[in-house]
Amino acid sequence: MEPKGKHRAGQAAAAGRRGAGPGRAVNTGKAAAPLYLQVANALKDEIVSGVYAVGSLLPTEDRLCKRFAVSRYTVREALRLLREDGLVSSRKGAGTVVIPPRSSGSDIHQVMSINDLVAFGTDTRLVIESINTVSIDGKLALRTGLPKGEQWLEVRGYRQAEAEQAPVCWTEYYINRAFGAVGRLLQRHSGPIFPLIEDMFGLNIIEVQQQISAALVPPALAAVLQVETGSAALEVRRIYKTNDQRIAQVTINTHPASRFQHSMTMHRVKG
Repeated sequence: MEPKGKHRAGQAAAAGRRGAGPGRAVNTGKAAAPLYLQVANALKDEIVSGVYAVGSLLPTEDRLCKRFAVSRYTVREALRLLREDGLVSSRKGAGTVVIPPRSSGSDIHQVMSINDLVAFGTDTRLVIESINTVSIDGKLALRTGLPKGEQWLEVRGYRQAEAEQAPVCWTEYYINRAFGAVGRLLQRHSGPIFPLIEDMFGLNIIEVQQQISAALVPPALAAVLQVETGSAALEVRRIYKTNDQRIAQVTINTHPASRFQHSMTMHRVKG
């Protein structure tokens, strides 16, 4: 419970009695739930009802504190519950964004913004098998789209989801050597890598080019992915560009076709 809990509870109850705005902590019964749970439930109701659509940002912590008349600790606990429920994703400097629901049984990508890539990465952990500096040869240039002869930091491994035995995908990162210092943090990091680059070097990833191609699982990956050699796969290549148009990283993810779906929503643009 937060400091001065009785005072805060009185404020929240008073706000509930006023009932002026959406999402106030309104549980005023004798057995009122903890304040953080009241705030989480109010925000959850608004997310489910569409007040905050998928891809939109929740108000800042300061605004939520004022709106619900609670402390920052209470708000952070409420947002933690929403993250655990798979409703939002939070990242330092980028706020808290509403994310698409994840379905069980297969790996479903519903990508509408770069924030959705953050959401996907935070739902899995990266198991690193190797980190090396490599020279881009002709074959690798074709796979990555990077200039032949340049040196890049290569990170290879697989992504694992909680409560799933088989890996989600085999993943290869090619990180611009200008940002190679990020490699020192990766053994202690489980989420997506590009937010680390943004935080360490004061950059913003403003564009991600994605290409999905049919492929066959090579012998070297069959055992890791727990599928047969030569079985169908989908290879997803993403090129991440910074606000100064440099390529920060290229990722190549190999997904067994039977465990992968890609979902996107398109709207007609009025001309």
